[in-house]
Amino acid sequence: MGMLSLPGFLSCGKKKDFSFTYEGDTSCTDENLERGNWANKSEYLLSLVGYAVGLGNVWRFPYLAYQNGGGAFLIPYTVMLALAGLPLFFMECSLGQFASLGPVSAWRMLPLFQGVGITMVVLSTLVTIYYNVIIAYALYYLFASFQKVLPWSECFSWADELCSKTRIVNDCNTTFHGDIIRANYSFVTANNLTCINGTISYKPVQFPSEQYWNKVTLQRSSGLDETGRIVWYLALCLLLAWIIVAAALYKGIKSSGKVVYFTALFPYVILLVLLVRGATLEGALDGIEFYIGTESNITKLMEAEVWKDAATQIFFSLSTAWGGLVALSSYNKFHNNCYADAILVCVTNCATSVFAGFAIFSILGHMAFVSQRPVSEVVDSGFELAFVAYPEALSQLPVSPLWSFLFFFMLVLLGLDSQFAIVETLTTTIQDINPSIMKKLRAPITLGVCAVLFLLGLICVTQAGIYWVNLIDHFCAGWGLLISGALEIIGIVYIYGGKRFIEDIEMMIGKKSNSFWLWWKLCWFFITPVLLIAVLVWSLTTFSNPTYGSVVYPAWGNILGWCMIIFSVMWIPIVAIVKILKAEGNFLERLVSCCRPAANWGPYLERHRGERYSHMVDPKSKEHEIPTVSAVVY
Repeated sequence: MGMLSLPGFLSCGKKKDFSFTYEGDTSCTDENLERGNWANKSEYLLSLVGYAVGLGNVWRFPYLAYQNGGGAFLIPYTVMLALAGLPLFFMECSLGQFASLGPVSAWRMLPLFQGVGITMVVLSTLVTIYYNVIIAYALYYLFASFQKVLPWSECFSWADELCSKTRIVNDCNTTFHGDIIRANYSFVTANNLTCINGTISYKPVQFPSEQYWNKVTLQRSSGLDETGRIVWYLALCLLLAWIIVAAALYKGIKSSGKVVYFTALFPYVILLVLLVRGATLEGALDGIEFYIGTESNITKLMEAEVWKDAATQIFFSLSTAWGGLVALSSYNKFHNNCYADAILVCVTNCATSVFAGFAIFSILGHMAFVSQRPVSEVVDSGFELAFVAYPEALSQLPVSPLWSFLFFFMLVLLGLDSQFAIVETLTTTIQDINPSIMKKLRAPITLGVCAVLFLLGLICVTQAGIYWVNLIDHFCAGWGLLISGALEIIGIVYIYGGKRFIEDIEMMIGKKSNSFWLWWKLCWFFITPVLLIAVLVWSLTTFSNPTYGSVVYPAWGNILGWCMIIFSVMWIPIVAIVKILKAEGNFLERLVSCCRPAANWGPYLERHRGERYSHMVDPKSKEHEIPTVSAVVY
């Protein structure tokens, strides 16, 4: 039941190859004819890996590890994986698979909390708008790499006087006619003098790659107030990104499941190539030492912020509370071993983060060696790592266009995998609302969703676009997820019932011993919700208004950010109030009825319901979303 075997590839067992299929699955017949199922196990696993393993694994984790004690950071990172990441990941995969429903309709299990599912979908919508813009940036750099000389390798015509590949001495102390004076470096060199050690100050210079990013790629304006024009080549790259997403999803999981064989696996090939190349460069060892070697600081584990960073990174890197895990798992066959899947994908995700760090820091170490700077001065995270520091490092390698192409191709693939799953979350929600329409018009509906999201994203490819990307990321990819994640686990465990949920899971994966569930009960009932609430409170108390570099956002930009997060989470109380008003009886009876599963909650197919759900009405019915006081509880 849910075991992994090796017969079958893309044609459901007609050709022997190395892929995972459901045990005993020898045909292409879907178990759920209305919604459809994954063609085989490997497509589901690769889609999950592609969704979970994203840009943050490459451009955020290595920097966090370096900043928080190097190799010592792996201790809190692994602990938080076990205590916070894996329990929530397993819970969401189980929920989607059991009900065969997306993140909104799955809350038939607890109608009072259906707004949590809507919040997940709204957050996914906001994030997918700017996430494809980042893919557009990577596509632009990918195309720019098709040149004999990388355009950011030197200070060309677009550069100003601050552009330099090496540090420029500004002034220093020197001995002149027996006196020690502070002199401009041009005076020192003109008089054949020498600087006294330890007194040299340097001019604030910028790498060519930094100026290329700001002046050429973004054509960055002075701030959010100065929108400027649409940067046409970024708009075209954004259009191309959405065309790729639409083409991959035009048949839903039936088409995206084939695409992920390439988009999920090939980034590992590129990472390996970059690591091998980086390891052969001078200074590579210095970079790795800073990342996870002798520079590791075990005393950092005594700092609470290190543990907070580990919990936050685990939570966001596994893509929990977005709704995507529920959506992807809803296309599983009922008896798939979602427990094994959750462990495999979570371990793969975290191992990828660690592995990517070696590839990143080995080449940054070489960059520090060439530019005669300490590694700490060249390392960065986020946009600055992906589009400034790393491109600068790659430009210093022989055959630099090849390495640049491989790196940005990897970023594109990492981003597309996650984007496929996010958009699939939106289309799955539409499908749950009207399955018959979606079955007939899946392609045009998917195309329409992508077209609308492309138009909404055009503000992010103006000259102020990077400020919009940063604003949405700052507000929407944080608190909303923590709130929805905390309410999700509290609602399922404490209101729906942890014992009942475990029995639901056992209907899929088979009866397990009490000792098997001991760890999961400990996490679900106490540790995981406490950690999520602690990180949420910490984030709220340490909140600061967004900035981009030295650019401060205007007041209206901060207000707009707050409006976005309020718009995302307001559905939780609104839907709860509507559900209570629609229920029957006095207030207490209404509240109790909304805390019970709807009459159409349970396994989607009748043959999977057994005695526990023998009372269940047709899951396609919309008439029983809110149970009456007399609804069957068990």
